[in-house]
Amino acid sequence: MTLQGKGFFIWQIRFCEGGDARAIALLASEAGMSHVVIKVADGPAAYNVDLKTGIDLVPSVVEALREFGIGVWGWHYVYGRNPKAEADIAIRRIKQFDLDGYVLDVEAPFKYSGKDKAAELFMNYLRTGLGDFPLALSSYRYPVFHPQIPWKIFLEKCDFNMPQFYWVGAHNPREQLMRSVREFENMQPNRPIIFTGAAFVEHGWAPTAGEIHEFFDSVKEFDLEAVNFWEWMNCRKNLPELWDTIKYRQWGDDPEPSAFAHRYIDILNTLDPSQILELYHTNAYHVTGERTVHGVDAIRGWYEKLFFESLPDAVFSVGKYSGTRESYRLEWTANTSSGLTGTGSEAFLLLNDKILYHFTFLSEVKEAQTLALLALP
Repeated sequence: MTLQGKGFFIWQIRFCEGGDARAIALLASEAGMSHVVIKVADGPAAYNVDLKTGIDLVPSVVEALREFGIGVWGWHYVYGRNPKAEADIAIRRIKQFDLDGYVLDVEAPFKYSGKDKAAELFMNYLRTGLGDFPLALSSYRYPVFHPQIPWKIFLEKCDFNMPQFYWVGAHNPREQLMRSVREFENMQPNRPIIFTGAAFVEHGWAPTAGEIHEFFDSVKEFDLEAVNFWEWMNCRKNLPELWDTIKYRQWGDDPEPSAFAHRYIDILNTLDPSQILELYHTNAYHVTGERTVHGVDAIRGWYEKLFFESLPDAVFSVGKYSGTRESYRLEWTANTSSGLTGTGSEAFLLLNDKILYHFTFLSEVKEAQTLALLALP
């Protein structure tokens, strides 16, 4: 199986949406994920099994994801202490869930002397039991810093190289990605790269929305087929806005106008001024035919009037849209339960992924008053 698109790693299922398999699958689908990578083994033992009840949490998540057409890979932290036992549990879990692929998390335990032999035994056992089943190596982003890792032994029997590309403490993902690609290109064997980007908080550091876009752009620049992010629980809990950035960044060509348009309409449909104001700079400008206001407190009044007076309980639908990452136009229609209908045209200028200038023309609301008359240039 060739991975394409974007996916997320899941570490501990019970901390992801409270362990609700349906909620996990729904969120993955809404975010446009092509695959999810779930931890299913640690060393020689099965993982994501409730220690108190003995209930395996993996099957329900796998089933729910597949109902949404989302591929499911497993991942496994390996130690090299008992290669046969670790290979046996990997094979058992792969067959148990009919997984689409399997990721080997190889880190510090394989830096000790003598682990080359353990790596060789482990990979031989795996390939004997799995045939040509898709395997990926997940390890450090800069191999020159970790020469003790038996890179060649693992990569010779893996189909993909899945580096843990975490630019912790810095804010230059493109520069670091270019270096990582160069280092792996100088290694043999050379396997297709699928980077796992940073979507977590660590020691006060966190990636920005702009860096996530830069990471996506860099991956596409090198014509890489897929991308992952670490890690679901941390991102959802600590970086909900970053989750939305990844959600609305579609994988296909020229994704930005579609991503922005649908994100804006989705938030309009919450009918919550506070949520939509999170899209704006605190000192943003909003221009209509009636007035120009400055600052989110002033902009709030326009949305309150739209949601609660002009189009109460409306359902908004996206129409035409166009633009680049810094400049967007979109049209929408709205219908209320009382029979009111309205259409709107918007233009936005963004700075650092936040709206700085917003121009609005709201056409006639049928059976209601006319609002905000500004013809867009």
